[in-house]
Amino acid sequence: MKKSTLILVFLLSTTLIWGQTKYYYPDKNSNWEVKSASDFNINQKLFNDAIEFAKNSPNNDTRDLRQAILKGFEHEPYHKILGPTKKRGGSSGIILKNGYIIAQWGDVNRVDMTFSVTKSYLSTVAGLALDRKLIGDVNEPITNYVWNRKFESEHNSKVTWDHLLNQSSDWSGELWDCYDWADRPPKEGGIDDWKLRELYEPGTKYEYNDVRVNILAYSLLEIWRKPLPGVLKKYVMDPIGASTTWRWYGYENSWVNIDGLKVQSVSGGGHSGGGLFINTYDHARFGLLFLSNGSWNGSKIISKDWIKKAITPSKPNENYGYMWWLNPNGNNSRMLSLSKNAYYAAGFGGNYIIIEPDYDLVIVLRWFDNQKTNEFLKLLLESMN
Repeated sequence: MKKSTLILVFLLSTTLIWGQTKYYYPDKNSNWEVKSASDFNINQKLFNDAIEFAKNSPNNDTRDLRQAILKGFEHEPYHKILGPTKKRGGSSGIILKNGYIIAQWGDVNRVDMTFSVTKSYLSTVAGLALDRKLIGDVNEPITNYVWNRKFESEHNSKVTWDHLLNQSSDWSGELWDCYDWADRPPKEGGIDDWKLRELYEPGTKYEYNDVRVNILAYSLLEIWRKPLPGVLKKYVMDPIGASTTWRWYGYENSWVNIDGLKVQSVSGGGHSGGGLFINTYDHARFGLLFLSNGSWNGSKIISKDWIKKAITPSKPNENYGYMWWLNPNGNNSRMLSLSKNAYYAAGFGGNYIIIEPDYDLVIVLRWFDNQKTNEFLKLLLESMN
């Protein structure tokens, strides 16, 4: 057998043993290495067409996010801004292939709100707690860990970490002057109908609800006994070389006493202001961490077991895991162009971190036209073939 053939066989066998591509990881303070799409046998012309399409598909709504929030949730009774907001920049994006930047556009250093993409970061803080045995089992009731009247009712006492993470708890109550029933209520009916609705057994019905996401954030604060932004910084963002420009906010009234110290309970999005403010580069690092199954340049940051849990379809919604969106049967209407193994974080205004394991891609989009996302991804993945 020729020497070149032996080398090829060795490389193929080691790839099968490792079970994944060997990725490039950028250092904290160095320039992120850029390669051309053609370096990876990507059709350069089709790829360029896809990127031009992306550049010409910005979100053209108002950049005044305070006004956008108030307008977007005007149907909700008592809705108000409780956390900080910021006027946003223009559209931007980064595409990574095997960890290398193969495309970027817009102001990728600009720190902006990212709305519900924050939820996937919050979910990761739960994963860190499970990895460190602060949570023994995600199927345990929250009341085993958190003493609080928010979980004292017969219904709420059944709520587990799993229910809050996959948004199937139907937790009922008030938190930080926000009511669960007033969050994205049905278009029909009124306040009495919404307040007196029949509650679903926890774990049986999916419902996107920011108040319940915030009760998860509060519960995680109670078990970590320290600010969640500090947890994320120490165990994730610093090890992956993220900048020091990102911030994670709660509400003006979400301060609590933790062991004698005043600590802010953060929010899982920007529905009422707050949430994660971050740049496109740092999103790309976070996405690369998940693409590489929780490892960064040989160091384990998050366990593979957690990532597997986080991207496993939940029974109430097959397209939703632990605050990551999925496409297991290829029927996710928002992302039909993605492979069945892909998953993504999504936020108001066209903010995305998309993980495409089949192509070793991370795709970060900021302020993208949501009506054109599928078409862009179709163009992009066609260039890979």
